[in-house]
Amino acid sequence: MDLSRRGFLQAAALTAAASGLTVACGGSSGSGGTKNGKNLTLWYWGGALSDKVVAEAKTYFNSQIKLTTASIGGDFKQKLTTTLAAGTSVPDITGIKGEDIASFLPNADRFLDLNDLGFKKISSQYLDWKTKLAQSKDGKQIGLPIDIGPTALFYRADLFTKAGLPTDPDKVAAQTKTWDDYFALGTELKGKLPATFLVNNIGSVFNIAVGQGTKRFIDKNNHFIGDQDHIRAAWTTAIRPYTLGIDAKINDNTWNAAIGKNLTTELGAAWHALDIEQAAPHTKGDWRVTATPVGPANQGGSYLALPKQCRNPEEAFKIISWILSPSNDARGFTDAAIFPAAPAAYAMPAMTGPDAFFGGQKIIEVFGPAAKAIPDSYEAPADAAVMAPYFTELTNVEAKGKKPDDAWKDAVSQAKQIARRQGVN
Repeated sequence: MDLSRRGFLQAAALTAAASGLTVACGGSSGSGGTKNGKNLTLWYWGGALSDKVVAEAKTYFNSQIKLTTASIGGDFKQKLTTTLAAGTSVPDITGIKGEDIASFLPNADRFLDLNDLGFKKISSQYLDWKTKLAQSKDGKQIGLPIDIGPTALFYRADLFTKAGLPTDPDKVAAQTKTWDDYFALGTELKGKLPATFLVNNIGSVFNIAVGQGTKRFIDKNNHFIGDQDHIRAAWTTAIRPYTLGIDAKINDNTWNAAIGKNLTTELGAAWHALDIEQAAPHTKGDWRVTATPVGPANQGGSYLALPKQCRNPEEAFKIISWILSPSNDARGFTDAAIFPAAPAAYAMPAMTGPDAFFGGQKIIEVFGPAAKAIPDSYEAPADAAVMAPYFTELTNVEAKGKKPDDAWKDAVSQAKQIARRQGVN
């Protein structure tokens, strides 16, 4: 199946060190263009923005600018990287995926500093932790936030009822405050509904457990810290559902078949709601949402940036500011389940209504507070590449029965090798 947004983090980690892809891109934007030009191009990928809002932007700015848009298929990062390196056919405006933004920061000089164009005046509209992830060490702001991925616990209220457990979101949250609480609930569910499982795979648990902290795999001084206690604790947390027998050991190729059958809960970001709805429409009304055990993490969320070849930076900044205004952000959530990085959108009608798929629950009441509580953490350019061996070794535990301690040692060893190749101390 096509990889859904649900699986992007692991896929990004596994391909982070891939070599560039040479492509020929159409259009006459970018290098060689004249500043203050009237023709601008925008690159993004399917689902990155509301197509309706983008279409309206073309009309809204029509008297000043002719905006041409291109939805780029395939590996967006590789195509953008290759085009920037070549310096020709560069888009005036481009999307950058959240999992890729850190890798572009060492080459921040390839983009315009949005602070010079007025970002400081509107930066308070966006979540500070998200804004910082697109800042270079010297303070250059290369990206305007599109969206974020605050996490929550999705659960099957009908299966909870069948097991004789509470289904109210607040009561479920009270029973799953910690990871230990959550796994105890899973054990209870397994005892009463033997054919069910609590988590789809342990990689998803590891991903969130890491994201709940303020440190990841590389520190701000470019030192490898993937063998320290905070990562080992996340690893130990991820192994628990495997040893307890409540891990479904599902990969992306089998998830669609399982989601509507034997999974009692799902850990995922706000946009994961759409994945569940599309994969299991027959479960409409059965799902609910509550807070992530321990606290929220972020999964995904992208940016719009202006390459240095942008032919009309002032007008381009007006365009991206308009597309990503709080009111248009709210529409993006309605149109394409793109969760806004602008908190003012959370109080708008487009986001505050009841969701029929989730039994009429107002899910913004879970995701809104989660978005504001996500920890401010540092993500190094090589972070995704260094993280990849941990996912690989967790899969080896599930699929091959590898001993968790051996898998941990191998993950750390491989991560250190990748870190050295990436210039990490």
